[in-house]
Amino acid sequence: MNLNGILRRWNQQTLARQFLLAGGVVSLCAMLLIGAFVTSLIEAAVTRNSAAATALYVDSVIAPILPDLKTREALDDVTTRVLDETFGQGALGGRVVSFRLWRGDGTILYSTEKDMVGRRYPAGSDLRTAFGGRMVAHFGYPEDPESEAQRALGKPLLEIYNPVLQPWSGEVVAVSEFYEVAEDFHHSLAHARLQTWLAVAGVTLLFFLLLSAIVFRGSRTIASQQRALTDRVADLSSLLSQNRALHARAQRASQRATALNESYLRRLGADLHDGPAQLVAYAALRVDSNLLVDPGASQDAREGEIAAIKERLQEAMDDIRSICTGLVLPDIESADLSDVLRRAVAAHSQRTGTPVELSMNGPRQHLSPSAKISIYRFVQEALNNGFRHAGGVGQKVSQTFKDGSIVIEVSDRGSGFDPDAIRPGGLGLAGLRERIESLGGTFTIATSNRGTTLCMSLSLNEMEQA
Repeated sequence: MNLNGILRRWNQQTLARQFLLAGGVVSLCAMLLIGAFVTSLIEAAVTRNSAAATALYVDSVIAPILPDLKTREALDDVTTRVLDETFGQGALGGRVVSFRLWRGDGTILYSTEKDMVGRRYPAGSDLRTAFGGRMVAHFGYPEDPESEAQRALGKPLLEIYNPVLQPWSGEVVAVSEFYEVAEDFHHSLAHARLQTWLAVAGVTLLFFLLLSAIVFRGSRTIASQQRALTDRVADLSSLLSQNRALHARAQRASQRATALNESYLRRLGADLHDGPAQLVAYAALRVDSNLLVDPGASQDAREGEIAAIKERLQEAMDDIRSICTGLVLPDIESADLSDVLRRAVAAHSQRTGTPVELSMNGPRQHLSPSAKISIYRFVQEALNNGFRHAGGVGQKVSQTFKDGSIVIEVSDRGSGFDPDAIRPGGLGLAGLRERIESLGGTFTIATSNRGTTLCMSLSLNEMEQA
């Protein structure tokens, strides 16, 4: 797998999982580095303290034995025999496996290994440090050229270089080197190492767990917010789509309303032409009748002609009033929803002489003028259609509230009709649909041989903004 594939898979992981992987590797590396560093410090401190105690003990034993090495460059036989007895069967015999006494030029003045006495070796760094006045201690397997016998033991030894000081001047006159088999020290050091690693591992694990808890909590919060944001974006996208659909529907309704207005005007002209205009024209023709100007016509004939003219003019006036009644709305500016419905039902009953049942449910609502006009026209046109096509049988108007919308139904118990047979250019139902949809509402028709129901629904929020 190439680098791009690895990076792609890495980026697909959650933040918590990325932290778990990367943080775990970093924490493990940090634990190993810190553990090794702290362990080395503890080993050095423990080795130095143990070596200092041993060196102090050895120095307290051999210091009274040694002559003034400032003035003498070799040990006499008496001092050599005393040292042999001390390291052979004395207090240090079971503790120190090897002892050497060095002179400043690298010569061995005394050694428990007799063949090394008098030899001269290049001064190593540990020996030079000891001649500088500082004690040096190591725990492990000896590596010095002169320590072949000690290496042959196959055991880790505590190697100590301790400066020998002149009592009255404090000057370093020699260095004692000795090796101690420190099994107790070895166990103590192993125990200290184990405790150090356990402490470092415990602290690292606790620190990593705390950070992981914080990161996982943050990751869950981010994931939750991301889901909420995604849902919000989806909702906004849906609302945007709905707004676009509503905008398109409103635009279509506006275009349709323009066409309908022209159709209304044509129908109005046709109604005036076919109704009042024909009656007035008939009356005008009868005014020129010979019966009215012929002196020989009887009085009864003349009066009958005048009565016919008056009757046609009265019919024309009635038609004009009927047309005006349908065009002019009653005063509904200050009326609420219930008043609008009552006035529409009362006007229809007064005009047609047929009863209409009215059912209203819910609190009183104050609507915008455009909403009240739409509702009034809907009830007016629906009742007129029911009266013309169903004879006004069982007409009913009901108003309810459902899911924040006003629902109005106008029904009858007529024989029904075929909705597909409605002419696309018709004015009544098409005008109702366009008027209602322009306000963001819905318009439906349900018809059968048991009757017809026209239903409109307007959202309260939509009407408040209309």
